Amino acid sequence: QVHVVESGGGLVQAGGSLRLSCAASGGTFSRYTMGWFRQAPGKEREFVATISWSGGSTDYADSVKGRFTISSDNAKNTVYLQMNSLKLEDTAVYYCTARFSRFRSTLWSEYDYWGQGTQVTVFS
Repeated sequence: QVHVVESGGGLVQAGGSLRLSCAASGGTFSRYTMGWFRQAPGKEREFVATISWSGGSTDYADSVKGRFTISSDNAKNTVYLQMNSLKLEDTAVYYCTARFSRFRSTLWSEYDYWGQGTQVTVFS
């Protein structure tokens, strides 16, 4: 059974940085694509970033391009989301997710395994 566990959320002032981590276990992750999604109160879950574990290719939502970076450490089965220049609108619960496919996707419905989420709150 695949498990993903997020960590690293917290409170940060606007303009600051946070790094989220996602520890994955229970699978052969070279066959997986990993993703980060987020959900703010009263809003739908939205795509943030994705990375294919085998090749390291990435994709980002337009709202975070140039500010967020997704990366992976294959030896540790861990995916990271480095978030810089944080804005108030980045406040949300951030979810790590895994998809049993080599192909990236921006659709949450195409991901198979989800973590419990970690809260990121940006204040002014």
